[in-house]
Amino acid sequence: MGEKNNEQDLIQMTEQSSMNAVSIDCVIFGFDNGILEVLLVEHGEGISKGKWGLPGGWIKKRESTDNAAHRLLAELTGMDHIYLEQLKAFGEPDRFPTRRVITIGYYALVKREDYDIKAGFTASDAKWYRINEIPKLIYDHNEILDYSIKNLRNRVRQAPLGFNLLPEKFTLLQLMHLYEEILGIEMDKSNFRRKILHMKLLVALDEKQKDVSHRAAQLYKFDPAIYEKLTQKGFNFEF
Repeated sequence: MGEKNNEQDLIQMTEQSSMNAVSIDCVIFGFDNGILEVLLVEHGEGISKGKWGLPGGWIKKRESTDNAAHRLLAELTGMDHIYLEQLKAFGEPDRFPTRRVITIGYYALVKREDYDIKAGFTASDAKWYRINEIPKLIYDHNEILDYSIKNLRNRVRQAPLGFNLLPEKFTLLQLMHLYEEILGIEMDKSNFRRKILHMKLLVALDEKQKDVSHRAAQLYKFDPAIYEKLTQKGFNFEF
């Protein structure tokens, strides 16, 4: 009797596992004209057709999660060779309407000007949205997005990740606006300038901002050696 029950339990476990699936969902942050934005895609087929969500899809049988994330972004948006960092697994039993699906969340920080976003594969459209103007998304994608924003706010206080969103040359005001957007706070300009320059993270360039109506500001870039050191070591980036 015991052996029969064990066999039935094994069959049930096998059937249940075959019904489960693993997917990838990516939160892509961009920064443009002082505004922090997130890339969303409109689904072009399936049960979510016509609805907006995060770029993502299914992991292939013999594919790692990292490789799947890079492949899906390339297929859905045309983005390739970008840095992705894994968030966590989201696995509530009812997060997907037709069966049990566990998704692995990722996030990335990209320079907007480096990419000409285009919808592809199963996406019918792709668009940047301000983080405070996000519509109702499919499944639990709003929850994944909220989690990634909280994670980003914690990470930028520990490592200079924000520079991944900036052009190669930038002003201190652009840098301050970036951190104001990410952290959701207003900063004192003189205090920010003093603290950021004290970190010795920036290299002042013999160049000024071009094509502006106001007084041209000095341009900076980050010191790659210091950047790498602080990325590995970590630091307190409080303002």
